[in-house]
Amino acid sequence: MGEQRAKTNKNSERSRALESAHNLVEIHGLKMHFPISEGLFSRVVGYTKAVDDVHFDIRAGETLGLVGESGCGKTTVGRCIVRAYQPTAGKILYNNAIDPGDEPLQQAFTGHNMKPAHTAGSNGVVDLAALSSRELNPYRHEIRMIFQDPYSSLNPRMTVFENITEALKNRGGHSRHDMKERAGYLLKRVGLRPEYMVRYPHAFSGGERQRVGIARALVTNPRLIVADEAVSALDVSVRAQILNLMEELQADFKLTYLFISHDLSVIRHICDRVIVMYVGKVVEIAEGLDIYTAPKHPYTEALMSAVPISNPRQRKRSERIRLQGEVADPSNPPPGCYFHPRCRYAEDRCKTETPLLRDFGNGHFAACHFAEELELRGAVMD
Repeated sequence: MGEQRAKTNKNSERSRALESAHNLVEIHGLKMHFPISEGLFSRVVGYTKAVDDVHFDIRAGETLGLVGESGCGKTTVGRCIVRAYQPTAGKILYNNAIDPGDEPLQQAFTGHNMKPAHTAGSNGVVDLAALSSRELNPYRHEIRMIFQDPYSSLNPRMTVFENITEALKNRGGHSRHDMKERAGYLLKRVGLRPEYMVRYPHAFSGGERQRVGIARALVTNPRLIVADEAVSALDVSVRAQILNLMEELQADFKLTYLFISHDLSVIRHICDRVIVMYVGKVVEIAEGLDIYTAPKHPYTEALMSAVPISNPRQRKRSERIRLQGEVADPSNPPPGCYFHPRCRYAEDRCKTETPLLRDFGNGHFAACHFAEELELRGAVMD
């Protein structure tokens, strides 16, 4: 009981701190439309709207969860932010201003020849979506990605040392001795022995490879890490270890996470706020506890009904909502609300009018015409 009360107090303190934090990234009207080509001359006959007019922000120091079914566009959003994709439209505003005393890895790397944090250049807001590949180079070291599959994300022909320090080598200005010191420190920090840096990826388990992937993401002294299904390919026991490690690293290095996942149990464990996407659009944004206990969008309600309940005595309290039909085709979405063909609350208005993402107070936003009227049930909290 005492441990639970202490955890609640700690979470409350963190929530208050994040409310006053500045926005590290602001997404405005982000679109990513992939062309559909046909015929001998590859004539464009349509577009797959993987991300369609998305708006949200990422506060400095928080873990923001991005959830939804497969094909909803959440991975595409992450890849647009790290500029693996060139967005079709919209802005990705990155706040490069340095807060006083905000030196995430510099202190941790004292004695390891670390350069000062945040070397991207101007101290201000820059639109990452408008930058050329050359202009993006400094920012790629501040915004890093952890990939889903630990078996394919590491180059099997490179040693662990080479995998971790590849970005530093490409950047230049680092001696091999400095890179070995940094790689050894990070391996130790993620729970592996520094001597492992001479081995190749095939010698490691999935969980160990993901630890190497985390070390690789940290090596450039980042501010934001996009974790794309970072634990979904791991065993349950290993998954918990990696999540705890990521929380420790966030506290020690003052990291900000965009955590992309389809696993709502994982999101509940690690995220401060949650964004729900459906067919390329944001349908709900709320603080972590609010979205689990008081959802305002029918799609979120259906997702919450699928959250596993570990306490057998609580399982009878909730019946899973099984959605009819398939996820809408992003190349040919239905008119009005994209969710209306599967929504049990849909009315005629939903079939013709696209709902706006509205503010319901306390940082809770939802895109549903009837959000005020519906009494939706949340996940059963153990």
